[in-house]
Amino acid sequence: MRQFISFVIKEMRHILRDKRTMLILFGMPIVLMLLFGFAITNDVKNVRTVVVTSQMDHLTQQAVDRLAASEYFTIVKAVSTPKEAEWMIRSQKADLAIVFALKHQGAQFIVDGSDPNMAQQWTTYAQQVVANPSVSLISQKLLYNPRMKSAYNFVPAIMGMLLLLICAMMTSVSIVREKERGTMEVLLVSPIKPLMIIVAKVVPYLLLALVILTMILLMSSTVLQVPLQGSLGWILVLSLIYILLALSLGLLISNIAQTQFVALLVSAMVLLLPTVMLSGMLFPVESMPTILQWISDVIPPRYYIQAMRKLMIMGVGVQEVWREVVILIGMTALLLVVSLKKFKTRL
Repeated sequence: MRQFISFVIKEMRHILRDKRTMLILFGMPIVLMLLFGFAITNDVKNVRTVVVTSQMDHLTQQAVDRLAASEYFTIVKAVSTPKEAEWMIRSQKADLAIVFALKHQGAQFIVDGSDPNMAQQWTTYAQQVVANPSVSLISQKLLYNPRMKSAYNFVPAIMGMLLLLICAMMTSVSIVREKERGTMEVLLVSPIKPLMIIVAKVVPYLLLALVILTMILLMSSTVLQVPLQGSLGWILVLSLIYILLALSLGLLISNIAQTQFVALLVSAMVLLLPTVMLSGMLFPVESMPTILQWISDVIPPRYYIQAMRKLMIMGVGVQEVWREVVILIGMTALLLVVSLKKFKTRL
């Protein structure tokens, strides 16, 4: 046991001395949290709006006043014809135009549809503000996310992406580095058993992943103001299962790759792209084609992100995420068994 602890301490010191590794481990989470929390957002705010009011009456004026008073829309200009409004959108001077019909019989919305999702949101918001003086967006009852902040959606997704990338990528690179330098033979002939060598290589990244998880949770609650509605204990338990899954996946990648470059490439191709595109991080899985939904079924971050959104944002109990927990435990056990079977104890 003393030899094992000494090996773990040696690995930890090696990680802490590597400035590039430390920058990746702690710099990337901070940058991504700030980017997704503030810069990358799908919140509807300050939509540049053109109003077509060829026939102005008091009802139309009230609707325009409600638009101007809303934080979601900014009236940039009032024009007399729909053609002028369309020209402003085509020239990128406005995002939305509202053409009020005579005697307030209705309204036509001309929208910049280059981003279909945002165009649909702009139209929905504008319809609710214009339709009824007694109904506004502020009076809506929105469960779990009353301020409609994108960070509520992105924080669990960032956690799933970061923990998978950092644990899997760093673990695989660490083991492959020993192969490249020819020091793996020295480790295998040491008094420590091969299984203990693997565990000793993994333990430092497990501890660092827990530190990174704590940092993300603190940033989400303080900087991004995303409350933790659910049980912190179950959040940590679920995250620990997911971290073990990511470490097992990194070990499996290290069995395939023979160089650090190949390990990084495989990690990026196999982990990064599917996590971002198919896990539900940015796009709803239900909206994807059927074949992509099938592929999404085998991507671990999908289940972690779903479970964390329920625990963190919705504040449900663990009984509501048992399906995701069982799937993650099964994937972890499968990857761990395959990784250990594939690990070569002789070089």
